[in-house]
Amino acid sequence: MDTMQRSVESGSEAQSKARPETHSETYSEVVSKVIETCGPDIRLATILGIGKPNRLINALYDEVAARSDLSLTIFTALSLNPPTASSDLESRFITPFVERLYGSDFPRLKYADDMAADRLPENIHVEEFYTQPGAYLRSSQGQQNYNSLNYTEVADALATKDINLVFQRVAEDQNGSLSLSSNTDLTQDVLDRIAQSNKSRPYCVAEIDSNLPWVGGSAVVPSGFFDSTVLVESTDDTLFALPRQPVSTADYAIGFYTSLLVKDGGTLQIGIGALADALCYALVLRHTQNDLYKDIIHALNPTLSDSPLVREFGGTGPFKQGVYGCSEMVNEGFRVLVEKGIMKRRVIDDLAVMSRINDQSATSEDVARVNREGVYLRGGFYLGSPDFYQWIKEQGSQNNTLAMDRIGRINSIANPEFELEKTQRQHARFMNICMMATPLGSAISETLPDGRVVSGVGGQYNFVSMAADLPDARSVLMMKAARPDKDASQSNIRWSLANLTIPRHLRDIYVTEYGIADLRFQSDSECIKRMLSITAGSAIDELHQEAIAANKLSSSWPDQEAQLVQYKNQNRTETLANSLSRFKTEGHLPDYPLGSDFTDVEQHLVKALQWLKNQTSTKSGLARTVWHACRPGLPASVKELERMSLSKPDTLKERMTARLLRYALQNT
Repeated sequence: MDTMQRSVESGSEAQSKARPETHSETYSEVVSKVIETCGPDIRLATILGIGKPNRLINALYDEVAARSDLSLTIFTALSLNPPTASSDLESRFITPFVERLYGSDFPRLKYADDMAADRLPENIHVEEFYTQPGAYLRSSQGQQNYNSLNYTEVADALATKDINLVFQRVAEDQNGSLSLSSNTDLTQDVLDRIAQSNKSRPYCVAEIDSNLPWVGGSAVVPSGFFDSTVLVESTDDTLFALPRQPVSTADYAIGFYTSLLVKDGGTLQIGIGALADALCYALVLRHTQNDLYKDIIHALNPTLSDSPLVREFGGTGPFKQGVYGCSEMVNEGFRVLVEKGIMKRRVIDDLAVMSRINDQSATSEDVARVNREGVYLRGGFYLGSPDFYQWIKEQGSQNNTLAMDRIGRINSIANPEFELEKTQRQHARFMNICMMATPLGSAISETLPDGRVVSGVGGQYNFVSMAADLPDARSVLMMKAARPDKDASQSNIRWSLANLTIPRHLRDIYVTEYGIADLRFQSDSECIKRMLSITAGSAIDELHQEAIAANKLSSSWPDQEAQLVQYKNQNRTETLANSLSRFKTEGHLPDYPLGSDFTDVEQHLVKALQWLKNQTSTKSGLARTVWHACRPGLPASVKELERMSLSKPDTLKERMTARLLRYALQNT
């Protein structure tokens, strides 16, 4: 460990131990103490995700909003609220689902709802460096107050914000010890940076939640770390759950292509969403049903598995050594990889031992120590389904599988521990998702071309940069080649893009549903050719001409015409669907490969409602859909109509809605 960091930690630990342990208080008592200690200008830093103490924050928010003599500034990220409906049809589906998954009394974050609606009080200001995806696209307050930061810079940034208050939800064991549990990512780093700046330590409050899984190791804080503690008032509270999304044919293709780049004995970081689920499922098939896995790869591309790229940087065989997981977010996919025996390569914080393990000169004592003390999954925060939280609870109690750590370690190797990180993160693969890319290798992952922020940079830039710094490491950016847009589709590979997340000089590997493009160390013209090979067929001619017009591509190269014709014929939705149709029909590519939070009936409805939304996104599409829905012969769909409270429609609107839903179910 860094000597200076040890010193700071020792100092902050001694400081925190000198504070008397406090008894649990009520929300009103804590708010009164906060105002007395920090007011009138309260500057709160609170952790992201499920580590955020919603009820405590709401209590402070209400008090400040009602008082003109106080002000509140909140510095945070990923403020999670359950989904809300924007139409009658959505409400019929979402309302019962939300009540079942989150309970009827889930404490929505009031500041997040108010900011989304541009109604934050004048004396309350909120700054987020990562937002719930799409939550603030139409919010002036959300867009204007977004702070674009790499995850590794957040602690340094907060040290400049005169923070005087810290809130965090924590877990408590039977001995009364507190664990940062879901979020070891920032709190300790922030307090250390503030101490390094010779500023006063903020007033720290913990909300103890019995639902939060206990995690040991670095997540455990010393006695007296928090100045006040409060117990969650409601025994019915549930942790925010992230509903698992269906995986499409295009998602599966991307996941299987990406799985070829994971090396046995290597290291894995992945993002979140359907593409990450598809990747993890593909890795499971590679390990547990290898013949089937190879059949699917062959159906996608008969020659790819024997390509130099796959031979050198990945593979197609089962995982004998296994992989080590080191990711800022631990999610559902990691649970599956652990359970299936893929994530099993253990590491310990001992450079000499890890070096001997890697060069195969380890002693029997080394091996025994790694097996006894080592972990094979390290993360900064976790987020997932109720089943996932139960798994976290089980792993946390074992103390030999999962280790939660600071984001300064997870997302960075720029410290004196570089040599140790190299030995632990051998053959690292950083698998992340982007929205759009250019043929020259740059990407946008969190901001629209007009500047509106969709989510945030998070750790993506950190991981892409690490891939360039670690030996034998690779960065893989996954994306769909095109997306639906009204009556047509729009290419996600465009000649020019604004507000880039990843610059072209860090270009590495891109994967779409049409293949893999390895851009590392390639010239601009070669990058363009390789990106054309994974571009949607309908967009290839336009990109080709734009490259020629910019003098980045010759008007002719060997086999140019034959290659472009091949790409245009192969890179089509219909061609991809045909390639995987047998595996879909035989049930090898299920809609929810990692499990689902929806019932069987709801799974049918999710597909139907998404289809209906796409079909009615334009006036012409709406008219066409309504006309077809009014024709006779539609299926009864009794269970689905009952679930949507449309089995006995009373009004004309309900009868039309029921017909539209039945028509959508027929087509899905």
